[in-house]
Amino acid sequence: MKPTIRRAAFAALLFALAGPLLAQEAVIRKTLAERLPKLPPIDEVTRTPIPGLWEVRMGTDLVYTDDKGDHLIVGASIIDTKTRVDLTEARVDKLTAIDFAKLPLADAITIKQGTGARKMAVFVDPNCGYCKRFERDLVQLKDVTIYAFLMPILGPDSTLKARDIWCTKDAAKAWRSWMIEGVAAAAAPAKCDTAALERNVAFGRKHKINGTPAVVFEDGTRRPGVIPLEMVERLLGQAPGAKKS
Repeated sequence: MKPTIRRAAFAALLFALAGPLLAQEAVIRKTLAERLPKLPPIDEVTRTPIPGLWEVRMGTDLVYTDDKGDHLIVGASIIDTKTRVDLTEARVDKLTAIDFAKLPLADAITIKQGTGARKMAVFVDPNCGYCKRFERDLVQLKDVTIYAFLMPILGPDSTLKARDIWCTKDAAKAWRSWMIEGVAAAAAPAKCDTAALERNVAFGRKHKINGTPAVVFEDGTRRPGVIPLEMVERLLGQAPGAKKS
């Protein structure tokens, strides 16, 4: 068989296999759009490992439906009983993954300890008690650069404190002074540009950072909340190019 004929035959086979799937997706999209007009725009409809069950993705939100779109399952997780893996959580983690190399580091406070060779990012609120506790642990790390993204989500006072810290001449010093010693930063000047704080909140919303602290490591690993210092050390060691002991 000539190469051109083989390619044509392969394309026809792919079309034949994809046809029913595309038709089923169209049925689901049409049904849900007609019956639930307030449903956010559907980005993707894909078959799950469970026969007759489909994943409907809207941004980074996932719901599930049957072949005809007659029923919608909201707020559920699919668990693989063989591996005990939460497939829904794994899928959301993939959708909300953060590429460390693409983080908007200009919108973060940079804190360098020692050589600063190792790198991590933390999303924090100045009124977050857990963030203060975590900050006291982070001070003990050696040879690390910490990018602190101020994400004031706990109320107006958080926004005010974040603004005052961000607008100081030495934001890193002001941040540590407040979080560790409880010394508030001076009031920010009226003309200070605080658009970075708004961008940080929007970034967190996009990537489902729903609480603080939230940590991102160089290899893309994410961890919510206060994590033990020994785990921080281990995850810092997993970064590309990290020296192995």
